[in-house]
Amino acid sequence: MKGNKPVIAVTTGDPAGIGPEICEKALANPEIKSLAHYVVIGDRHLLPSRLIGRVSTAAGKASVEYVEKAIDMALRGEVDAIVTCPISKEAIHKAGYKYQGHTEILAARTKTKNYAMLFVAKPFWVMLVTIHIPLKDVSRSLKKSEVLRIIKLAHATLLKAGVKQPRIGVAGLNPHAGENGILGKEETTIIAPAVAVAKKAGMNVTGPISPDAIFNQAKDGKFDLVVAMYHDQGLIPLKLLSFGKAVNVTTGLPFIRTSVDHGTGFDIAGKNRARPDSLIEAIKVAVQLVKNR
Repeated sequence: MKGNKPVIAVTTGDPAGIGPEICEKALANPEIKSLAHYVVIGDRHLLPSRLIGRVSTAAGKASVEYVEKAIDMALRGEVDAIVTCPISKEAIHKAGYKYQGHTEILAARTKTKNYAMLFVAKPFWVMLVTIHIPLKDVSRSLKKSEVLRIIKLAHATLLKAGVKQPRIGVAGLNPHAGENGILGKEETTIIAPAVAVAKKAGMNVTGPISPDAIFNQAKDGKFDLVVAMYHDQGLIPLKLLSFGKAVNVTTGLPFIRTSVDHGTGFDIAGKNRARPDSLIEAIKVAVQLVKNR
């Protein structure tokens, strides 16, 4: 902290995408300028280059290096939080990295095991059990211990955020939450047992609930957070209701990290059409989390 303001590192993301543009726009916002001190991590010489709007090895390498620099600064206590602009998974793979995204870079670099991807939005929050894996691998990746870990982490995260009595809804995996095993057994053998253990530990958790019903219940205020079994299950309804306003938070790290809820926008890069709304929200959430820390 400098004075009463936090120091926030903002990584510009893939330099061929909209990250540099939204970063410039967000940090020009008077409200955002007043909230914190900022360290922008990127390459000035790459901004007007021929990289714009396409996947490249150079951009992939650069975008990972920005994140690594921000992580090192956070671990040394030089910044209070990290806010990240979007990177391209294809570009970082082209550059030789095996990470599936920001979350995996952050976890690997900090040697964090107990982490999760959380999305914060006004209708409700969503935390994911599985993250960046193919849909065909979701079922075999689900384990009772992992579902329980995410429920516990969700409960702890809500408490840290100031929710005194967290209410958590847990989505099923299959249509109609499996119909008692008729449409799938993951609910009865994996998800329900994890929910039962969490309840026994005193958490206010309900589930498994049919995926086509739980998000409407959360929107109506029944739950503070929904635990979703896989990436699109949680993010399609959230983005439908809050696109451009949701914030990606990596929980469990030794520092605060938030991010935008959208991709690199290669199709509009360099055209001055990108909106900074999600980045503005990500900065606001980071500042609030620092103050609640």
